[in-house]
Amino acid sequence: MSSSLAASGLSPIAEAVPLSLCAREPHVPADRLVAEMVPPPRFDSVRFDTYIPDPNQPSQTEAVQVLASFAAGLGGAHASGGAKRRWFGRGKPAAPAGPRGVYLDGGYGVGKTHLLASLWHATPAEPSLKAFGTFVELTNLVGALGFQQTVRTLSGHRLLCIDEFELDDPGDTVLVSSLLGRLVDEGVALAATSNTLPGKLGEGRFAAADFLREIQGLSAHFRPLRIDGEDYRHRGLPEAPAPFSEEQVTQAAYAAQGASLDDFPQLLDHLARVHPSRYGALTDGIGAVCLTDVRPVPDQSTALRLVVLADRLYDREVPVLASGMPFDRLFSEEMLNGGYRKKYFRAISRLTALARDAKGLVTA
Repeated sequence: MSSSLAASGLSPIAEAVPLSLCAREPHVPADRLVAEMVPPPRFDSVRFDTYIPDPNQPSQTEAVQVLASFAAGLGGAHASGGAKRRWFGRGKPAAPAGPRGVYLDGGYGVGKTHLLASLWHATPAEPSLKAFGTFVELTNLVGALGFQQTVRTLSGHRLLCIDEFELDDPGDTVLVSSLLGRLVDEGVALAATSNTLPGKLGEGRFAAADFLREIQGLSAHFRPLRIDGEDYRHRGLPEAPAPFSEEQVTQAAYAAQGASLDDFPQLLDHLARVHPSRYGALTDGIGAVCLTDVRPVPDQSTALRLVVLADRLYDREVPVLASGMPFDRLFSEEMLNGGYRKKYFRAISRLTALARDAKGLVTA
């Protein structure tokens, strides 16, 4: 669970002028996209020993053990040096024992990102030789650098971690699968989690067989790790707080240092004018997000942009205080039963957690 409001450094001050996300139009250079391919701030301090397995789910304990062993096995020569020649050179052993990739298979909220970040931290290599990012961030990198330059940039890495591998866009899936194939040939180890394909709605989680089929020729490089369990953000925690009044939200925005204050419908309109690759930069320096008049999102494109913003806020542990409708009513029944179902439930789960964190902003 995220740190408390006090631990986040927020402090009430007298009549501060709140910031506005709608007033920001950040521009992010390509070199920043590369430099920021590290676990997000929320996962700076996570390690395998800070992951608390559910005692009723033995697969969680097993996953920690397997991943710790996988990380230890990545401590050899630089991927672009002797290790590459050993693993892929003609007349040499084809590969060390075991797959060169792992896929974490489980529902939302079971701690897959915690484990993926822990793998990044545990891998014995300099940070510049490890990369961590979401699928969207990886496709944005390709868009900024071009395919060949992205291959050259990442080919010297020992490990590439991809969180939330997007399998609902066939074009992007083929693009990234091709990229990963090139990186595997360069000796880069891979780790991934993934999202749900359209039409795969029965289980509420993504099946490893679907992931391995979608990445086609790369499937032999991945060992799937099943992680069972309930969404930890709701395990043993109170229900999400009801929305506050507009007056309470506005007062909190003026009383908390670094808070932003925006009308929710206007923010949704603004997100359409900012590329999702810049949503992280959009929240730079924001200590809390205050929103008035939260209401259901009007269409799927808007909803998907909101999902990306929710992910960036959650990564950065930014509390969200809101008036209007509760977050579990953001998406229509049609959306929650459609091809992007898992993304919307993840956004609800994460925004609910951030709403809990924001309760301390409101004075009695």
